[in-house]
This record gives sequence, structure tokens and C-alpha cells, in this order.
Amino acid sequence: MKRREFITGSLAASALAGVSSLAVAAEKGQNMERDYYELRAYRFKAGAKHDRLDNYLEKAAIPGWNRLGIKSVGVFTEIEPKDGPAVWVLIPHPSLESFSTAWSRLNADSEYQKAAAEYLQTAKTDPAFDRIDSWLLLAFSGMPRLEVPELTREKKQRVFEMRTYESHSELKALKKVQMFNSGEIEVMKEVKLSPVFYGQALIGRDLPHLTYMLCGENKDVHKKHFGDFGKHPTWDKLKNDPEYADTVSKITSRFLEPVSYSQI
Repeated sequence: MKRREFITGSLAASALAGVSSLAVAAEKGQNMERDYYELRAYRFKAGAKHDRLDNYLEKAAIPGWNRLGIKSVGVFTEIEPKDGPAVWVLIPHPSLESFSTAWSRLNADSEYQKAAAEYLQTAKTDPAFDRIDSWLLLAFSGMPRLEVPELTREKKQRVFEMRTYESHSELKALKKVQMFNSGEIEVMKEVKLSPVFYGQALIGRDLPHLTYMLCGENKDVHKKHFGDFGKHPTWDKLKNDPEYADTVSKITSRFLEPVSYSQI
């Protein structure tokens, strides 16, 4: 067996346990390549600065990831933090192997080690962050790759909304993913909500859930586009379809601003 197949197969077997095994069954027969997203929240104590983390991400981590072929890394701060200050980092991987080997490959990169030295050797008495939360997400088949918004490409002002939908059962969580793939994603694109990614959480807390991200010029424009979405006939049909009843038990919405060095 080839090394790549072994690594991918081994990690898939463990990472896709539980709810994700149901997702694999639901997607059986679909061989399209899809992104895997690592979503990281670097948590901070109230009043703490994140200058050292910013320097690390901008000068060491993101250039290192880019050299590995991991492009369009997003870094954001929350406008009105719901559960404490944090820096959110979205790392899009083109494959499960990329996710499983990224940190070992970074640690073997002398250029990364040099640029990250101060951050990596931070003293216990002066940490660069409090703790890190991390989730592994699998891109939806309806949008298998991350899409960098036009506002980002044109270097214009922008705001992001990251929405997480929790479900009370694994099967209902899969139904909500199916609902997005059955027309909801296309409607969001049509009304200019500018989706960035959609991902089903495979690993992390608060399972089962999905997370997706939208982009707009500002909160007012974004709200208008969401209003257009709510009036769209395709959405009206989907939301009233009994097949998709009771798929979401909790919605968490976060408005995010990109930091100056974010690639999204």
C-alpha cells in the first residue's frame, strides 16, 4: 500500500467515526475531492493582547502553510465576542493527508522554525494565548472548495458572518447538510451573500453541528442580502419541506473582521 493511501485511510478511519461515518454513508458514490478545514480559536484572558500571536501567524505560520500548498488562510477577530476574546484562524486543507501532516512538515521547515522561535519558546509566565479550541470540518459536496470573496480579492472593506448550526441528533444534522446541498447554497450565492465555505464538523466540541461563513461589505448590506434570501421561493420551499423539519436546535452567529494579514 502506498504511503499516501495508508496515511489518508488510517486517519479517515479514526477521524470519521461517529457522526462522520454517517456522512460518508450519505455521500457514498460521490468521489469528488473536497476541502478539510481546521478552524482554530486562540482564546485569551480578558484584557490580554495578541500581538505575539499576530506576529507568529503573519511572519511564520501563514508563510509556512503557503509553502506547503495550504492557501487562503483566514484570520479574524470577533466584533462582539460571545464567549471571551479570541483570534479565529481558518486553515483550508486540500486533502485529509494535508491536515494530518501539516504540523510535522512545518516543524521540519527551518525557515518556519526561525521565524516562529519567539512564539514557540514563550515562557510559561507570559503565554502567547490562554488555550486553543480546534475543529476539523469536511466541506459540503455542494461547495467542495473554499471560495475567496470578491471583496477580499479587490482588497475592499468587508465583514464576515460565521454561523454554526447544532442539531439534536446525528441524522438530523445530516439532513441539514443535505438541505444546504439541495438548493440553499445556490440561493445564498444568488442573493450575493458571498459564501466562503460550508463544513460539517467531524472533530471538536458541541457535535453534531455544521459551520459556514458568509461575506459582505458591512453588516447593513449583509442584512439586506439575508432578507433577500429569506424571501426567495427556493428557500421558502425548502424550509417548509417536512423532510427537513427539526434539523437545527441551536444557531450561533459571530460577526468577524479580518486582520490586516488575513488571506480571506
